[in-house]
Amino acid sequence: MPSPPRPPRRVTIPDVARHAGVGQATAARVLGGYGSASAATRERVLAAATELGYSTNAVARSMISGRTHTLGVVVADVENPYFARAVRGVTDVAAKAGLQVVLANSDENGETEKSAVQMFIERRVDGLVVAPAAAEHGHLDKAVASGVPVVLLDRVLAGAELDTVVVDNRGAAKAAVARFTDAGHRRIAVITSASGDEVAGQLAPGADIWTTTERLTGYRQALRATGVPREAELIRHTGYDRTWARSAVLDLMTSDDRPTALFTTDNVATLGTLDALLDLNARIPDDVSVIGFDDAEWTTLVRPRLSVISQPVQELGGLAADILVRRINGSTARPRRHTLRTTYVARESTGPAPAQVRGLRAPEE
Repeated sequence: MPSPPRPPRRVTIPDVARHAGVGQATAARVLGGYGSASAATRERVLAAATELGYSTNAVARSMISGRTHTLGVVVADVENPYFARAVRGVTDVAAKAGLQVVLANSDENGETEKSAVQMFIERRVDGLVVAPAAAEHGHLDKAVASGVPVVLLDRVLAGAELDTVVVDNRGAAKAAVARFTDAGHRRIAVITSASGDEVAGQLAPGADIWTTTERLTGYRQALRATGVPREAELIRHTGYDRTWARSAVLDLMTSDDRPTALFTTDNVATLGTLDALLDLNARIPDDVSVIGFDDAEWTTLVRPRLSVISQPVQELGGLAADILVRRINGSTARPRRHTLRTTYVARESTGPAPAQVRGLRAPEE
């Protein structure tokens, strides 16, 4: 029985050197992109490499240059359109800098995030962009101490001396609630994944992340500024869970003194809210006005179209990557927080407070 064919041998630097008629050290410098060589020699080595089908050994190259030309990105939920757009911003800037991006998902779990960061350190990435789920930052400090710069995306970590790129979440929430009060609403509820004194028991993963906590604070400040009483039953903490949000809104909207306006602090809460309102046959905005946080593509496909707080998501990711590239290239500027502005987009889901509040009935489960 004939022996199976041998797999083709990998072309090496010595092979290229022999073919180009140069020394191995010269070929290594040209192919590794370091050191000096004449233009004629460089052209001869590159032509030999192309002819032989040589491919760069990235591991060996990184050992020589100290760079792998890769960035690690850790986000909370790769299925969330928000993070997909942010990662697109990262990859666009990284590509212009000659860097590849490797993505990891934390599922809003601190331990998963720590494992991902450790994996990236071991793989010698040149830098990290992280949307933190962990409440502490020792693992990120360890990355920086090992020579891997870190930029935080979307969320602030208290006490961390790290570059951070966020939006003005508190100001955005205040502006959204002010739209309601200006339209005469006084029963304004918020559906949020942030926890607080009003809720007991364990929340779903994703509670207490900085963004939603800031948005809840903005909601409270807006009510205080306009003299509208803050009522605990109008603050519903659902965790980062669409089903929990739906249940919370069903309970709110079938109460005797139901709200006439709903503000949601993330697009998962918004989807759960719309689920509930559809089940209740609620008329938007005649029965209840709605403002969501984040301008996902589907917000213009529902009817009525949804009024939202729009974030410059791709710009956030791009700025995070740009700062990281500067750090990789030697920037020693003091880390700081970069805050981008949001935009309120008015659509058909908001209107004046109803003169009479119509009772709504929960569907039979």
